Formats: sequence, structure tokens, C-alpha cells
Amino acid sequence: MSIDHDLDPAQLRRLLGLVEHDTGADPFPVTGWDAVVWVVGNAAQTALFHRLVLGMDLVAYSGPETGNPDHHAYVLRAGEVRFVVTGGVAPTSPLHDRHRRHGDGVADIALEVPDVDRCIAHARAAGATVLVEPHDVADAHGTVRTAAIAAYGDTRHTLVDRSRYAGPYLPGYVAQDAPALGRPVFQALDHVVGNVELGRMDEWVAFYTRVMGFTNMAEFVGADIATEYSALMSKVVASGDRRVKFPLNEPAQGRRRSQIDEYLDFHGGPGVQHLALATDDILATVDGLRASGIEFLPTPASYYEDPALRARIGEVRVPVDELAARGILVDRDEDGYLLQIFTAPIGDRPTVFFEFIERHGSLGFGKGNFKALFEAIEREQARRGNF
Repeated sequence: MSIDHDLDPAQLRRLLGLVEHDTGADPFPVTGWDAVVWVVGNAAQTALFHRLVLGMDLVAYSGPETGNPDHHAYVLRAGEVRFVVTGGVAPTSPLHDRHRRHGDGVADIALEVPDVDRCIAHARAAGATVLVEPHDVADAHGTVRTAAIAAYGDTRHTLVDRSRYAGPYLPGYVAQDAPALGRPVFQALDHVVGNVELGRMDEWVAFYTRVMGFTNMAEFVGADIATEYSALMSKVVASGDRRVKFPLNEPAQGRRRSQIDEYLDFHGGPGVQHLALATDDILATVDGLRASGIEFLPTPASYYEDPALRARIGEVRVPVDELAARGILVDRDEDGYLLQIFTAPIGDRPTVFFEFIERHGSLGFGKGNFKALFEAIEREQARRGNF
């Protein structure tokens, strides 16, 4: 059975809050996400989790059976989202070293570009570190042009032009036609959040604006993003059409250690904190994930009883009582509203987690929910003894 993942442009605009933008004048045009590449301790089991719980299809594979003795790599798709889950096989695989440093997490946020050489030339001139020079990889399905640049911590951005390629992922991978074992729970990748060290957020914001031509979409500082005990600062950079969005966080001075401090300690430095996955039915998503055993950060009942919240959000597509029963947060801005919820950390370390988001016109990130969210995270930190 063949698997069709493509969403039409209208669906993507609605899911992600896209805006019109002409990439023709961009020195570093980014047309979308290509893949999120994970390094994990057990790729076979993690890929099975993604199929069973997140409803992703297995579409390609590379490993010892395909002539790759170093590692397993499972390519999974849901809607417009492509995850590549990798884990070392050979004892000497460098993936083992990365996993020892960081635990399960994202190593590469690969981006789709129309001209790899043009992007690398601009990135080099703008001061980026080029990790892999532009080159072609080819097989019977065609040719992929690719390169890579360094981002925060050990994170990298691989740049991919697959316009001349018809294979399942990349040369060296074989097609797999294995549909999801559970109900699909998301359709697109909304944003990817990175945590960096104290004092380095502005440096990385400048990197994305200078190197990739991204715009500074939003910033949250001070009381916007603090609780009684801890604080952080956050800025958001985005591609011109808002398809690719990178919120960047750094810790701020507070009475206790913030969630960012905890992340940096357990991750062993900067890295991807969470991925926001867009869904067109967040109630069904939450119900399905809870039935599969996924834990979400709890929201106190007082959040939904706050008269100021009720006045601010106005009418949304479901009664607030339905949101309260599931712990779903709601926020409104001048463009519309959004519904969102956050999982607990998905691995052994208190590092990476998922957000699920349903947009109704809003281009924001739930600013009105920050205090409630961070207080929930602090309660979980306290349970772990890290607060």
C-alpha cells in the first residue's frame, strides 16, 4: 500500500499560520523543513514507538542489511513531518559518543533549499561554520545536492535540494511501505525550540538573521516569561513565510534554577528543547495520546476559572470545559487564537518534549500561557529534585 503524505497549500496555511513571501530575493532561501534527525539509544524501539503512539508511517530504512554497518536509520512520516531516527550499531559508531553526551535528542534540523551552493556561499561569507561542503549523492532514483552548517551546541542544519530525486529519502536508503500502527496525531511541524547558554540567545538570533535572512518574529522577556521563582528569555526567528520558526531560549536570573538551566545540565549543553507539532484536532490528538500512555504537563483548575482568561480568549471552537478536562491551554492575539498542550519529557533525561498546537489564525506562541506552563514545568522539576 503506498503512503501519501502531502498536504495542499491551503491546509498548510491553516495549520501553520503561513504568510505570503517571495523567496526570490532571499540570499539564503529556505522553502521548508526537510527532516528532523534524532540520535537515540535504541533506534528500533524508538521507531516502533513513533509508529504505535504518534501514528507515523515507516517509509525508508538504512542499516547493516542495506550495506550500512555503522547504524540503523528509520525514516518516518506523518503529514508533512519527516523524522529520521538513528542509533549506532558498530561499537565504534560516533552516534554512541553523541548519545553518551546528550541522551536521546535532535542532532540535525535539515532544511529544504532550492540552491545549496548559493546558501553555503552566503552562509560562509556571513561567518557560519560549514561542516560539510556542497556535494551530490546519487542512485538509480536521481541526485540529491546537500551540505551542512553548524548551529547552537552540537546541532547542525543540513541543507537539502532533492528537486532531482524521486527516491524514498536519500541514496543509501531503501523504501519501506509500513503504515502507522496507531492513529496519526499531527500533520505538520510548526516550530523547533532551542535552548542556549546564558548570554548567548542574542548571538544565535543574530546568526539566523545574518546567515539565513530570517526575521525576528517575537521576543518575550521580563514579566512575560517569569514565575515567582525562575525566569528565562526567549526570541523567535522565522523564515519569510513563517514556514520555519525557531524560538530560542536562554536562562535568566531567578530565585531558583529555571527549566533552561535543568535542560542545559542534563543535555550537556545547548540543543533542541521541544518540537511543536501542528494538528487539526487537538482534542482527538490528546485523547489518543493519553490512551497510549503519553503524559502531559498538568494544568491547575484555577487556570480555566480565571475570569480574565475567559474574557481574553472569547469564543473558541470547543467549550472551555472540554479544554479543562484535557488540560489544553488556549491563547488569543490580534490574528486569532490557538490551542496548545505540552508533554512531559519523552526520554530518560528531562530534556526533549513535544508540544501539540492547533492554530486558528494566531501567529503567536501562547504568550498568555507562559506563566501557567512554566509553573507546571517547575512542579515537575521539583518532583525530580532539580528545582
